[in-house]
Amino acid sequence: MTSPERSTSPAPQYAERSYRSPAALVGGALLILLALWLGVDAVLRGTPTAKITAVFALLLVVPLVAAFSLRPQVRANDDRLLVRNPFRTITLPWSAVEDLRATFTAEVFTSEGKYQLWAVPVSLRQRKKATRQAARGANRPRFGLTADTGPVPKAMADQTLADLRDLKDRATHRASAQGTPEVRWSYAILAPAAIGAVGLAVMLLL
Repeated sequence: MTSPERSTSPAPQYAERSYRSPAALVGGALLILLALWLGVDAVLRGTPTAKITAVFALLLVVPLVAAFSLRPQVRANDDRLLVRNPFRTITLPWSAVEDLRATFTAEVFTSEGKYQLWAVPVSLRQRKKATRQAARGANRPRFGLTADTGPVPKAMADQTLADLRDLKDRATHRASAQGTPEVRWSYAILAPAAIGAVGLAVMLLL
């Protein structure tokens, strides 16, 4: 009679996390709408030269605004960290990530260098507020009406990096989290912006 084999429960899987800046999304959408309104008006009502200039201006402005406001995103799952910046997309298996820091900007460090997390803005005002709350919480008694009610919230960027570090620590020895960084350029942003810049420069020189 053979004894039943022990079933090994798989490691828990965590849902993919996504981080973006709501303020950047709103601001970028408004700027694009304004640019389209002005550009379309110039195309419909302007002189032939103004129409061509407006088209090249839109080709330059809209992709750049989208790149710096709508495009930035950070996605993280059990195996890797994906950083989408204005002009590049960086895929980092957790084994390639050495550190995550937030000073004046949020950055991820690898053996090959560092990459800025555009989608995670660092607010010094939020950080100072969190520091003041932590100082007040440290002076509260543990029991009674004025007792400490729980952990002091961190600034948004600091909390985001804490979550990402937690994912990294859990994935340290996972086989699926091994690999090397992969960097891809966003030609969908670069190509129209370059055409717009060259065309606008030519029109302004004529």
